Amino acid sequence: MFEFLIKKLKAHPRKIVFTEGSDPRILEASARLLSGTFLTPVLVGKAEEIQAAAEDIGFNIRGAEIMDPTTFSEMDKMVETMLELRKGKMTEEQCRAALSQGNYFGTMLIRMGYADALLGGATYSTADTVRPALQIIKTKPGNKIVSSCFILVRPSATGDREVLAMADCAINIKPDEEQLVEIARETHATAQIFGIDPKIAFLSYSTHGSGAGEDVDKMRNACAKAKEIMPDAVIDGELQFDAAVSPRVCKTKCPDSPVGGRANTFIFPDINAGNIGYKICQRMGSFEAYGPILQGLNAPINDLSRGCNAQEVYSMAIITAGLCED
Repeated sequence: MFEFLIKKLKAHPRKIVFTEGSDPRILEASARLLSGTFLTPVLVGKAEEIQAAAEDIGFNIRGAEIMDPTTFSEMDKMVETMLELRKGKMTEEQCRAALSQGNYFGTMLIRMGYADALLGGATYSTADTVRPALQIIKTKPGNKIVSSCFILVRPSATGDREVLAMADCAINIKPDEEQLVEIARETHATAQIFGIDPKIAFLSYSTHGSGAGEDVDKMRNACAKAKEIMPDAVIDGELQFDAAVSPRVCKTKCPDSPVGGRANTFIFPDINAGNIGYKICQRMGSFEAYGPILQGLNAPINDLSRGCNAQEVYSMAIITAGLCED
């Protein structure tokens, strides 16, 4: 998977903003990225602090761009742009105060074209990464929400890699039918970026009417609406997980399903099911989990876990930049 993304980035090198530029994990990942010459880190923070931190731990960040909100030459222009974006919601003083912070400043660098993608959250909360993105980058035309997807990868018995997509596992607590359709559409696109030929299962505790209830109706109706707006996609639901992934179970429960027994892209009914589901795959199924990958924004912006390590920063940087459109 990463070979594919790196090849894409080598053909179209990108710049990625790290909102916590002096963090040792960010510096280690940046040094590694710079050695690959396909992705330029843009480190937010004070240049002397970032350079001192890099030297102290022995990482070569020569070639990285360092941008300090306190000395940024275009700050007045940035404030003016943000004031227009937040018209009636923030004063000039409030915009200037927000832009002194790495999360808002870094997001505005994307908005103004100084970089292509952003990765934050090494010390910021998820809300502190997502909020500026919603306020400044905003959602794509036709999208009403931001959602998330996890990509799960493990070696298969044939020596290839098994790659799955699961959504929404991190952002939307209890999505309604329309939101589930939007999540499915965005996850279909994300899956394709990572080399998956999406076969989408809308998951439930019921398979084709074997159970009843509001949650079953929600998934069945959302699936029907998704088929209408994505007529060329391979979609089915509602499906139980075993019917979605086991050919043997599929033959009993849903023999005519175009997805049953071979699903690789899963839409969960709510965040409880999604978060539990991907973690079961990760911890008991020996899958590597990458994400949450934010979907629906006008530019690639992703959130790190505050417990992340340098390898995770490196991997998520490649994934985030790989989401850039050519």
